Amino acid sequence: MTANLTKQTHFDAIIIGGGACGLMCAVQAGFLGKRTLVLEKNDKVGAKILISGGGRCNYTNLYASAQQFISANPHFCKSTLSQWTVEDTISFFETYGITGKEKTLGQLFPESDNARDVVKIFTSLCADLGQEIWCDAAVENVEQTDSGFTVSLERHGKTQNLFAPKVVIASGGLPIPKMGATDFGLRIARKFNLKIDYTAPALVPLTITGKDQPWYEQLSGNSIFCRVWNDRISFEENILFTHWGLSGPAILQISSYWRPGEFIYIDLLPNQNIAELIQAEREANGKKMLLAYLANLFTRKFAEALSDKLPVDKNLASLSKPDIENINSLIHEFKVKPAGDKGYDKAEVMRGGVSTDELSSKTLEVKNMPGLYYGGECVDVTGWLGGYNFQWAWASGFVIAQGI
Repeated sequence: MTANLTKQTHFDAIIIGGGACGLMCAVQAGFLGKRTLVLEKNDKVGAKILISGGGRCNYTNLYASAQQFISANPHFCKSTLSQWTVEDTISFFETYGITGKEKTLGQLFPESDNARDVVKIFTSLCADLGQEIWCDAAVENVEQTDSGFTVSLERHGKTQNLFAPKVVIASGGLPIPKMGATDFGLRIARKFNLKIDYTAPALVPLTITGKDQPWYEQLSGNSIFCRVWNDRISFEENILFTHWGLSGPAILQISSYWRPGEFIYIDLLPNQNIAELIQAEREANGKKMLLAYLANLFTRKFAEALSDKLPVDKNLASLSKPDIENINSLIHEFKVKPAGDKGYDKAEVMRGGVSTDELSSKTLEVKNMPGLYYGGECVDVTGWLGGYNFQWAWASGFVIAQGI
């Protein structure tokens, strides 16, 4: 059934996407006395909030600044992040009953460890502030009119055309399509001839194929604290060996800076010097086998896996200078050439998106299309792992609300 007539709504803006950015935008608009309608494709809002951090929701990072974000214009996010700071996020959630607890590297989680508490704040506030939420609302198109925008959607088997003076696109990126992620935001951007910076999975596991895969496969489940780097950046966190390659926080972080065909490098023993450690040990116990020594530093399984790369059957006293150099090189500069990544199904976020050249850094309004705003993941601003992308989502939702 189709309703072809456009319904003149009483909303100041229609927000497309009921994720972190869209929900924050609706609430902040409500605080300013504005009415919004949130259109969410799924049967409930906050789907990615609910699964983030293993269902615990790492909702911000104490150290968030522009430095932890990737964009063709690294300065673009500064204005938004300064208008809504980490302190603002912490204060907002504390006001509505969520106290944060810090885990590693500044990551802040609710004390309850329950992401549902985060979503409940927004749904309750939307209800209190008269902000309407329509779930099961699949937006199909946005058209510009003389005085605003027409939004076409399908809901409960019926097509509707709604009018609003302003539209906010906070529909997210491409990761996790099984949770309803689509290219809607990018599709509308292309329709309006907005520039899109190259998109790719980010914060995503990396794959190893070919003759090297069995070596990684045998280590599946082993986790090691490492420094992982390339010529752009370096991270010190755990890596996880899997049957298809590498994962773990350090790998997810570097993946955002990795490009197909490039190498990444791993220091398996950061902040220590393997050559010096071996020298000290050989003076105390030269008869100890290299295999046993490496098993003490790592795990037995990992030490045995190095048997085809290092002389693990030698004792420490009999290691030659070239042996030591080989060990030092492998431990401190383990070279990996990933075949690819696990794609949008396993990616935390999307890199790239609507070009920041198209948007006002102060308001996130499309420069050449007044009344249209882009926020959250579909903009070319991508944060590190650890709550940074939520901070961008909250901040961009707040900034947009000031303009609508």
